[in-house]
Amino acid sequence: MLKKFLYFLGFILLIVLGGGFYGYSQLNQLIEKPINSKAEQFIVIEKGTSSQKLAQQLHSLGIISENEATLLPYIVRLHPEFSRFKAGVYAIDNIQNLGELLAHFNSGKEVQLSLQFIEGKTFKVWREQLSKAKFLNQTLADKSETEIATLLGIRHEKLEGWLSPDTYRYVPYSDDLDVLKRAYQKQQKDLELAWQNRAENLPLKTPYEMLILASIVEKETGIAKERPQVASVFINRLRNGWKLQTDPTVIYGMGERYDGNIRKKDLTEPTAYNTYVIDGLPPTPIAMPSMASLKAVSQPDNTPYFYFVADGTGGHKFSRTLDEHNRAVREWIQIEKKQKSEKK
Repeated sequence: MLKKFLYFLGFILLIVLGGGFYGYSQLNQLIEKPINSKAEQFIVIEKGTSSQKLAQQLHSLGIISENEATLLPYIVRLHPEFSRFKAGVYAIDNIQNLGELLAHFNSGKEVQLSLQFIEGKTFKVWREQLSKAKFLNQTLADKSETEIATLLGIRHEKLEGWLSPDTYRYVPYSDDLDVLKRAYQKQQKDLELAWQNRAENLPLKTPYEMLILASIVEKETGIAKERPQVASVFINRLRNGWKLQTDPTVIYGMGERYDGNIRKKDLTEPTAYNTYVIDGLPPTPIAMPSMASLKAVSQPDNTPYFYFVADGTGGHKFSRTLDEHNRAVREWIQIEKKQKSEKK
């Protein structure tokens, strides 16, 4: 009788072990099963997410089946290395199976998107870029420029010049204001550094005046090596009490009226930004200056130049006197005419 009982007990044990092995095998096969993912699909893992909650979340998004969702907690128990979910936002575009997905949630490698702000552009242009950024919470849509400045802690009505051109990375579903905060903080640091390292006897009273002039230099040339020379022209003019007479300020003052051309009447129109009319600097920056332009204004070349004009190669010809400048202008007019005729 005992012998029969032991045989029976052994049989039951084999069934249990066989079932356990089968279950173990099935769970491991499930790890290798492909998941249903879409392009640009992100999963938000909140702090303290359990395996049960994660299973429900993945099922509701159509990434795993109901059966897989039921078994997912058991997979996590079977593989403790998958149990440490880290809060964050994860991209799943290139994830092939459930095992890779769980490992990804344990890695802490959040997805990073990027937004590039180009130097020399205005806040209006940047704001449009910001509004079109993918997967970025738009909290500023109904805010005026002055209201945004207040949110950033800027004591000016305009944001022109106060944000640093750069590529900013962000996590999906973060706020647009957070991106601007980083751009403002970077520009503050760059401006402070430029101001602290400025040359002696610059005709600039405040860091803000340096920011204004740097924005003008930024608009006048895109050639890095020219920036210190361009800056020297404006510094020389300020030192001598001359008007800056720079077209980009006129264009900025014209606003929406600018159609690509500056006419004689535009140069004589009294606006706050028309440096052919006003003395000294305009009231605000006219664009977002780069660190290179801030440095050029901080440490301008020591030159005798008071004028410059385009030379037809993308750069400028610099002059000491008005006579020299007028000759350079005539040369540029001839170059421009030739270039136009060649395009026809």
